Amino acid sequence: MDARFVKTVTDARSIIEERELDYVKVGVFDIDGVLRGKYLSTEKFFSILEKGFGFCDVVLGWDVNDQLYDTESYTGWANGYADATVVPVINSCRELPLEDNMLFFLLEFGDRAAHVCPRQTLKRVLKKADDMGFAATAACEYEFFMFEETPHSIREKNYQNLTNFTPGFFGYSMLRASVEHEFYEQLLALCTEMDMPLEGLHTETGPGVLEAAIAYDEALKAADKGALFKTFAKILAQKNGLMATFMAKWSPEYPGQSGHIHLSLAGKDGKSLFHDTSKDHNISDTMRHFIGGQQKLMPELLAMIAPTINSYTRMIPGFWAPTEASWGVENRTCALRAIPGSAKSQRVEYRIAAADMNPHIAIAAALGSGLWGIENKIEPTAGVKGNAYTQEFPEELALPKTLWDAAQRLKKSSAARELFGDAFVDHYVVTREWEEREFRKAITDWELKRYFEII
Repeated sequence: MDARFVKTVTDARSIIEERELDYVKVGVFDIDGVLRGKYLSTEKFFSILEKGFGFCDVVLGWDVNDQLYDTESYTGWANGYADATVVPVINSCRELPLEDNMLFFLLEFGDRAAHVCPRQTLKRVLKKADDMGFAATAACEYEFFMFEETPHSIREKNYQNLTNFTPGFFGYSMLRASVEHEFYEQLLALCTEMDMPLEGLHTETGPGVLEAAIAYDEALKAADKGALFKTFAKILAQKNGLMATFMAKWSPEYPGQSGHIHLSLAGKDGKSLFHDTSKDHNISDTMRHFIGGQQKLMPELLAMIAPTINSYTRMIPGFWAPTEASWGVENRTCALRAIPGSAKSQRVEYRIAAADMNPHIAIAAALGSGLWGIENKIEPTAGVKGNAYTQEFPEELALPKTLWDAAQRLKKSSAARELFGDAFVDHYVVTREWEEREFRKAITDWELKRYFEII
């Protein structure tokens, strides 16, 4: 049986028995979109297929460095870091072609933990879309830098003077992609075998930077694919003696790394709700209100889209990252790019997102704000023509400049609480405030160079 055909508990049992597996791999995404998991014996896996099992809730209570959040909302010392229920996502079964005869299943949190689980948060937004008569499709595209380094060498070098995978600025390079075709072809094959096929893969502008566009799918599956791509692109790189980073901006010398999200809505009959040939640029009233909601709520929801300290270093003029909640038709200087075309291709590109986003949370924010716009018939501003970086915008479209400010906007957002629930908003804000406080403990290279001798 092909892993992509596993849809039921019976299918899951059958494929494992057919392959005579002793173990399978399972994993769950944490708040930052990091995949946490383990091996399970097939006997154990069979026993939890329908009801799930206990997984320590610390996965939702620590940061990317496994440090415990110092304030409690959902999880913490007060409840002793108890087990939370996780259940296998049966139709997420995937081959792990980089390993010998191994299958992988996603998990998601249930019961009380479902209120703060990133995947479950997106599912709540999708339930709202369904109740409104909509089906959402989405796709993630990532830019990521590659290095001829290892996890040990980058630490030995203190993350300085790293050797790039390829030199120079050379976007869409046929030379680079042909010389290094072995890695490109391995990545393309891996993504196909793991049911997250790429529509395109090419070099971007910068030394060793690639861009991968994942094929569109139902929004939940698209988020799964986006998050899995980040993990397994890194795994493939390290198996080749390379490293990939999905930081929003790893060096002040080069542009940041985007994680753009493409979104569209269809009715229950499958027909596009964004496409109307009687309107300018085929933009239907539904699509216009969708953009209006995204634009209106972007400053309030930015912490869900730009989740790290580093996210905000990318949002400066002239570096292909938006600086206000702007929109325009086919305009890549804007935060929202309306892409006109056929009924099949008409969509919105949510360009404010960077490669460091958690796809489940970011898509929840991008989609949820659009649904809110439709529901409330929010009109966007006039679309930007020309360079958005050189134009002035109303104060209400200004984006928070730091993660702390973004977290405070999210905390006060009634729309966010309506869309995602108080439990998610309160817990997520705690995690972002923690991230800011951890950063404030650091002494940066900039400070040392500026103050060490002279001040």
